[in-house]
Parts: sequence; C-alpha cells; structure tokens
Amino acid sequence: MTGKELLLGTLRHQKMDSVPWVPFAGIHAGKFLGYSAREVLTDGTKLFDSLMQVNRGYQPDGQPVMFDLQVEAEILGCDLVWADKAPPSVASHPLADATTVPDKLPEADDGRLPMVLDVMRRMKQAVGGKTALYGLVCGPFTLASHLRGSDLFLDMYDNPEFAAGLIAYTTAVNRRVADLYIEAGMDVIAVVDPVVSQISPKHFTALLSAPFSEIFSHLRAAGVLSSFFVCGDATKNIEAMCQTGPDCISIDENIDLPAAKQITDSYNIAIGGNIPLSSTMLNGTQADNMKYALDLLDRVEHRNLVIAPGCDMPYDVPEENVIGVLEALRQPDSVRHLLSHYVAADDSGEVQLPDYAHLARPLVEVYTIDASTCPACGYMLDSAKVVVARFQGRVDVAERKTVERENIRRAKKLGLKNLPALLINGELKFSSIIPSRKELEAEIGRYL
Repeated sequence: MTGKELLLGTLRHQKMDSVPWVPFAGIHAGKFLGYSAREVLTDGTKLFDSLMQVNRGYQPDGQPVMFDLQVEAEILGCDLVWADKAPPSVASHPLADATTVPDKLPEADDGRLPMVLDVMRRMKQAVGGKTALYGLVCGPFTLASHLRGSDLFLDMYDNPEFAAGLIAYTTAVNRRVADLYIEAGMDVIAVVDPVVSQISPKHFTALLSAPFSEIFSHLRAAGVLSSFFVCGDATKNIEAMCQTGPDCISIDENIDLPAAKQITDSYNIAIGGNIPLSSTMLNGTQADNMKYALDLLDRVEHRNLVIAPGCDMPYDVPEENVIGVLEALRQPDSVRHLLSHYVAADDSGEVQLPDYAHLARPLVEVYTIDASTCPACGYMLDSAKVVVARFQGRVDVAERKTVERENIRRAKKLGLKNLPALLINGELKFSSIIPSRKELEAEIGRYL
C-alpha cells in the first residue's frame, strides 16, 4: 500500500493498518536547500526542488504543495510584508475604510497562481502516484479578515449584513481557487481558516456554518476529499465545524486531541494533528518528538486519525526532529525500546517576568505563536494595538512570541494554556478569542 492509499483510505473513514503522516512543510521546505521563505514562495523551481527534498527526507503520506494563506489576499489587493524565515503577512486591508463587497474572482493567471498551479502539476507527475497532494486555500473568514482587517470583528456586531455579504464573497473565492487546484491534480483541498478559533459558537453558526457547508459540499461534488484546518483553541467550535461536513478536521496543540476526537468520531470525521510547533518541534529534542508521537498513538483510537504538526512548521525546525516523528510512526516498537529510559528535559529554568505590581503604566501583553505567521495571533495583536493607541501613551503593549524559548517559559509560569492570549498586568483577560474594542477598553480602564 502506498502512503497516498493509506491517507486517502483514512480520510474515507476506512479502517487502515497504520496511521498516516502529513508533515506540513511550507516555508520549512526551503531550509533543505538554503532558500528563504520568500524564495520558496515566489520561485517555482526553488519551491519544486524543496518539496522534492521534503518528499525524499520525510516520506510523507500526504504533502501540501504551498502553505501560504496570503496567495488569495495578494490577488485581491492586500499588500504583503516578506520575511526570510516566515510566510508573508498582510500589511494593508483594501476594505479597511469601505463596506462595498467586491465581485472579482481569481483567475488562473492572477498573482502567484501560475507558479502554484505549475508546481502542483509537476509534483503530481513526480510523486502523485505515491503521495497524496494537498491544495491549501485561505478559508472565508480569515480571507475576509485580510480584506477588512480587525474591523471585521466589529462588523459582526454593528454591521452583520455587510459581514455576511463579505463572507459570501470570500466563500466564492474559495470555491474558485479550489477548482483551479483540483484541475491541477490535488487530491485533498484543505480549507485553512485559523481565525475561526477567535469567535464564539453563536457567531460561527450565524455567519460561517452555511458558507463552510457550501464549500465542503462543492468539494465532495467535485470528487475530492477535504480538510477543515483551524488554529488556536477552537474547542468550542469543533462540533459546529463537524456539522459543516468536512472529511477531516486538522487542529493544533491548543486543542485536546483525544477529547476532540470523541466529537469528530461521533460524526465519522477524521482528525489530524497536533504535534506542538514551538515547544516540541522547534525547541525540543528528537526524543521529545518521538515521545509525543507515540503518546498520541497510545491515547486515541487509530481509525480516522492523521498525525501531523499542529500547523505549518517553523522554518528552523531541526530536520532530525521531523524524522524522529516519522520513525516513531513507522517503527513504533523499536522507538519505544529506544525511549525506554527517556526523561523529558527540564525546561522550567528561571524566567524574569515584569514587576507587575510596580509598573509605571498598565501593560497589555499578547502571547502569540508569532503574529507574523499566525493570523489569529496577528489579529489579536492588531486589535490590542488599536485600542492601546487610543490611550495616548498611558498604556504599554508588547508581543510575547512563543517561538522563543524564554516566552515559552513565561507562558508556563503564568499558567497559560491556549494561544493567542491577552493579559493586562500579568492577569489573563482573553484566551483564544479576540475581544471587541469596547470590551478591551473597559478592561484596560480598570487599571488606570
């Protein structure tokens, strides 16, 4: 059996002999050949060569061709900021000062789509017989956030008709881009919508249930499998997500996978995840990664299960850590023997927190994975900055990126369980949900 057959069988809810492996190597793919994130996301030859290195080195059962949630946003008028070791981030929002819903749908020759489609076809020819290929589209809510900015969260309360119209438009964009990827040979379309974790079940049901149901129905009619990819603590929305009808739901480390799998199993939907990106893959050892993978296998039933990183792997994840996960999945008995004397490294070293009791001004801290790579984190940070600016220098704001070991320790000391999280003077106020500006202003006001 090929890895492709294993993965597709799992997504079709068949009982398989082993658990499939999908390493989400987007920008990380460039690390193999020394290419920057910008090079690997803008140069088709460099992207293809990097993906082939991933295919050889990590032996994936399923593999994304392009992990960049800004492809559609760029076509629709968003300016991007590029980095060497991170995907681009959205720097401007075309609808920031407008409430007119666009009608432009992407064409195959728009933006970077010609490059993406060409690499998809080349990958299909090169490895498509043995590896299931993923086409990733930016989900309707995150894409609407890219176009509108953080004001979209106000629109849900103050202008719900506009919000619904904008999401209907981005849903049509999703369908169009998915159709292009299907024509290019993709086996699985992943609708990646990280910002979904930042809204309540009430808003999900009112604004997003119908659009996502429409997308997954469209994909099923087109004869391809689907995955609903969400980041952050979307625990509250898992059941509503299941009700939209995807073949799989992919989650990150913020969600308890065994608990979530009880819900997805009740709908006969596969679940994928959720090896932690920062603490384990980036900053852990190979043994840490092996142990995490084995623990996942031990904690949940293997049917309807896909093992994967929680999201797009950071650029600098050591290759040996990813190979460690691969070995644990391919040879679990021998890896268990290897880890028989495993002891987790002590990562509780001394960490310096601000002296919250003696600050000159209230301090708003936003703990993120990295706001430049995590849209949900970015929009929480943006909202905090907008509100803090209204206090005209009387309040400070800081981002704490947990891709940095020091901030992992700070988060542990503060008892933070989910990201993104917003604290004021060291007190947790909002966890994995973006507050309205009115709510945040009121909270800050209590400290002035």
